[in-house]
Amino acid sequence: MTDLVIPAPLLPTVPTTTGGRFPVRRVFCVGRNYAAHAREMGHDPDREPPFFFTKPADAVVTDGADTPYPTMTDRLEHEVELVVAIGTGGADVPVATALDHVWGYAVGLDLTRRDLQADAKRLGRPWDMAKGFDASAPIGTLVPAAEVDPTHGVVELTVDGERRQHGDLADQIWSVAEVIAELSRAVRLEPGDLVMTGTPEGVGMLARGADVRGDIAGVGTVHTRLV
Repeated sequence: MTDLVIPAPLLPTVPTTTGGRFPVRRVFCVGRNYAAHAREMGHDPDREPPFFFTKPADAVVTDGADTPYPTMTDRLEHEVELVVAIGTGGADVPVATALDHVWGYAVGLDLTRRDLQADAKRLGRPWDMAKGFDASAPIGTLVPAAEVDPTHGVVELTVDGERRQHGDLADQIWSVAEVIAELSRAVRLEPGDLVMTGTPEGVGMLARGADVRGDIAGVGTVHTRLV
């Protein structure tokens, strides 16, 4: 075995209701997967197939820890999402068997430096620094797949106790099974991959000190404070 020239990075993990922790390999995100959110962002949801972007694995914030307010932005925004944890890998996965690849589900936040994203869109540049910055993916506790129905459930987000986002998993343009199948055509999914499946309407700004809570019925909660 070749000696490492620097210490190996720590493996990010997410807590589970089973008591163990789920190791994170990659984090994929689906853009504009709720029609109302697509419209509030100025897009027609009926004209495009699902598209994907990524966050680094070590962007996850877990166990209710505080989230540092990021640099280089004056417009940090919240997006509450269902997170899918892949337990069995595969490529070209059929929709009919896609959910068999899921280990579990959690609630997550896709934090976005919206001003940087707007600049990237205007200039035709990648979204990486708008979406994939440090601590951009707070995630709650994973629940085993057998205990969750990912096809429906109220999705809500509150900031300092005030409701900002409200929707239902049934409002997704592309179902979880369809998202997994489509993503597996582009890359081979592997155990440890997380997929964030899009957000309902109502995204908005977060200030320093904001107390943020996301809930999905039948799945759980994510909670963090911006510091």
